[in-house]
Amino acid sequence: MVRAYLTYLTDAATESDSTEHEINFYLGKHKMNIQVIGLSDSLWLETLEKLRHDIYHLPEYLYLESIRNNALAEAIVISEDDKIFFLPYLLRRCDNIFDQSLATQKLFDVVSPYGYPGILLSEKAASTKEFLDLAINQLISTLRAKKVCSAFFRLHPILNSGFNDFLSPDICNVNGETVSVNLNLSEAEIWSQTRPEHRTSINKLKRLGMTARMVPFQEYISEFISLYHETMDRVGAGRSYYFDDEYFSDLSKLGEKVHLCIVQLEEKVTCSGIFTDCCGIIQYHLGGTKNEFFKQAPSKLMFDYIRFWAKERGNEVLHLGGGVGGGKDSLYHFKAGFSKQTHTFLTLRLIIDEKKYRHLVELRAKFLNKETEKVLNTHFFPAYRSS
Repeated sequence: MVRAYLTYLTDAATESDSTEHEINFYLGKHKMNIQVIGLSDSLWLETLEKLRHDIYHLPEYLYLESIRNNALAEAIVISEDDKIFFLPYLLRRCDNIFDQSLATQKLFDVVSPYGYPGILLSEKAASTKEFLDLAINQLISTLRAKKVCSAFFRLHPILNSGFNDFLSPDICNVNGETVSVNLNLSEAEIWSQTRPEHRTSINKLKRLGMTARMVPFQEYISEFISLYHETMDRVGAGRSYYFDDEYFSDLSKLGEKVHLCIVQLEEKVTCSGIFTDCCGIIQYHLGGTKNEFFKQAPSKLMFDYIRFWAKERGNEVLHLGGGVGGGKDSLYHFKAGFSKQTHTFLTLRLIIDEKKYRHLVELRAKFLNKETEKVLNTHFFPAYRSS
């Protein structure tokens, strides 16, 4: 897998002109510095030191995701004085998703790594709408020069709160809601915000003898993988929700930024979850429950334990996420039982090159034996990757 990635990296660097570069852009009184950087560039960490960020912005996390997606990890940094715009992404080949008989020129698209990365802005940048508009325009121009035809970014529900108030609805979509626990509340307030039926279940699980605790990641990783895959099989999850053993092994190398929680009944692990920790934000990453204990929902005890564990550590928020695709489904309803605090989940959808985007959609329509307009009108983005 690593060898395939290195081959891809070299190919992508050649074909998309993705080598690190820096330019200065002048627009009236504005002098904007634009840099596209790779994982090893010192500017990556130097920029993060100035901005509140999450696990999804770290170069080591982007590297892990680049391997999993056979993509090239990069970030764009746009600055003007003390205004900073930072956005990490994965650069993917998109001309090789069709049958060989539908060969086309080499093209690329851009996507967020798994999770909620979004855009990081300095305090001054966040309060200057004109700068964000200019930065988005320069992002589009930079990606177009790299032969990118579309870009899809999941925005961070906490760090990018309110972006839909000043970004055009043509590019900024409201995809649903996510749930988080405000850890600045007292323990009594956190417990009072818990749905009554959740409180009843948590107390019942404790009476049954189930206990939650944090465990060494490496020691219990095999147990977690088994539970996770069992859960994905049970819910009929899509292929994108399956991760191989190498992924989890690499994830464990993120050290103190990644934690593993288990719930046990005597010697049996009933459920387990991976949680990340960065800049006061705890994120629920992945989890699974053993089929044998599914009806008892031991994950309720796990989330109850995690929120008070995180509060004791001094974290500010536990972000549980939302439903599948941001929808208010049973998963969302389950998470909403732990807190009344919600966030708008936004995505940024950019068609960088209309002509090339249309060309790929036409190829996809031909491949699926469908009319082009039907593929274009799908809710999936980019449409040429729809099934």
